[in-house]
Amino acid sequence: MAVGVFDSGLGGLTVLAALQDRLPQVPFVYLGDNANTPYGVRTPDDIYTLTCAGVERLWAAGCDLVILACNTASAAALKRMQETWIPADKRVLGVFVPLIEALTERQWGDNSPPREVAVKHVALFATPATVASRAFQRELAFRAIGVDVEAQPCGGVVDAIEAGDEILAEALVKSHVEALMRRMPAPEAAILGCTHYPLLEAVFQKALGPEVAVFSQPRLVAAALDDYLARRPEFLGAGQMTQYLTTGDPESVSAHATQFLRRGVRFTSA
Repeated sequence: MAVGVFDSGLGGLTVLAALQDRLPQVPFVYLGDNANTPYGVRTPDDIYTLTCAGVERLWAAGCDLVILACNTASAAALKRMQETWIPADKRVLGVFVPLIEALTERQWGDNSPPREVAVKHVALFATPATVASRAFQRELAFRAIGVDVEAQPCGGVVDAIEAGDEILAEALVKSHVEALMRRMPAPEAAILGCTHYPLLEAVFQKALGPEVAVFSQPRLVAAALDDYLARRPEFLGAGQMTQYLTTGDPESVSAHATQFLRRGVRFTSA
C-alpha cells in the first residue's frame, strides 16, 4: 500500500514529513535524485527525462501513485507526463494544485469556471525553471481571474539549503524578497513555490512583513492526498515498507537529510 514521493533532492522531505504525520498508516517510499540536483537550472527536456526515470523507479518499488514533491518537476514535466506517458493503472500528482486551491478557496475537484477571488496581488518565489514554465500562472488561470502574479526566480537558495549553509540561504531569501518587492511593493499573499522553502518560511515571513499571508505546501499537499486516497484507494500500491532512496551517495545524503530534518534518516542507493 506504499505511496511514492519524488524530489530532485532533499526539499521533498518537508512534504514527506507532513504526509507521514497525516497518514501514519501508509508506508512511503522517498526518492531523492541527489546525483542530479538542482533541477531548477536544467532545461525542460532534462527535467522531464530525469523525472520519468525517478517515477519509474518508484513504480518498481510498489508505488502505483507518486507525488512529485518538487515544484520544478511539477511545473516542467507533469503535464507532458500526464498527456503522453503515464499508463492508466498509475497516477502521478503534483504539488501546485493544492496550493492554488487554498489560495483561491476552492475545494478539490471544483471545476467550475474561474471567478474573482479575494487576493489580487500574489508574490511567487520559486526556482528559475519553475518561474520560466509559468505553470503556476496557468493553473491559477483555470480557477481565478483578476489576480496579478509577480514571480521571483530564487537562484542559489536550493543549493545553499542542500549544502546546509543556513546563513547564505537566509541572506539569499532576503535579497530575493527585496528584489520582488521593488516590483510589487504590497503583495497580499506569497507562494513558496519550492518544497525546500518551508524550512525558511519564517525568514520569508519576516522579510515580507506580518500583513502578507504566506502559503507553504507540505500540510496542504498532505490534506489533498488524504482526500484523494479516500476516494481512490485502488492507487495504494503493493509496497509495504517505508524506504529512503537516493541516486547520490547514501552516506552523504543521509548526513545532510538528518541535518535538514533534525532527526535521523537513513538513505540507501536507488
